[in-house]
Amino acid sequence: MKRAALRGGFLLILLDIHGTQEFNGTMTDPIYAIPDIHGQDALLEAALDLVARDGGAEARIVFLGDLVDRGPNSRAVIERLRVAQAQGRPWTVLRGNHDQMFMDFLDTGVIKSPHIRSGLSWLHHRLGGATTLASYGLDVTEDATAWEAARRAVPQAHRDWLAGLPLWQEVGELLFVHAGIRPGLSLPAQDPADLMWIRDGFLDHEGAHPWLVVHGHTALEMPTHFGNRIDLDGGAAYGRPLWPAVFEGREASLLTETGRIALCP
Repeated sequence: MKRAALRGGFLLILLDIHGTQEFNGTMTDPIYAIPDIHGQDALLEAALDLVARDGGAEARIVFLGDLVDRGPNSRAVIERLRVAQAQGRPWTVLRGNHDQMFMDFLDTGVIKSPHIRSGLSWLHHRLGGATTLASYGLDVTEDATAWEAARRAVPQAHRDWLAGLPLWQEVGELLFVHAGIRPGLSLPAQDPADLMWIRDGFLDHEGAHPWLVVHGHTALEMPTHFGNRIDLDGGAAYGRPLWPAVFEGREASLLTETGRIALCP
């Protein structure tokens, strides 16, 4: 279903690398969200087609992070989103924990994160870092040579773009973030690591937040509305669908080939 959208009148305020806020007197325009892509460029293309059919070519989209790892073409995902932003598309791309691990590896060569309780390295197939590097033409194993090879293979434009990704976007009563928030803290007080990694203390929190929190990070069989939050990650990293959603105020719907499906608590 293709819908006309009244555009313009939005004031975008860049706060810092943490995130952005948008203010509008009416909030009449729909805003779309696409969750964890994980290198699935073909699924991303299909999701973008659904958004364009519903909201037009200039629909505003927030991407919830985890662009890379596990899927076959992380490089193509980054390039598609980077170029679209450079061309002026009204797209906000957030940073996820997998994007951060990719950046950390490129910056310092570190392959393990203290947030991975299993102790697995980013290059392990379960985390998917080696698959990301393969999309840049590298066949690597967990050894010291991978770092220098990756620094040569990954374009500086990709590194610079990843480094500039914000951690959240606030739009009216909606807060878009990769993993979630620490309940009870203001946005400036949030730990950046929580915004990319949190599960405990957020997923089990049943009280109201100042916003309807829209997130990914924790893969479910289907996107689910929990009342105070919506988890859109339907597991595209594992071959399941990549579900785009549309928000009009706090009302949410999934986009499908046959139209919208309301997402209700």
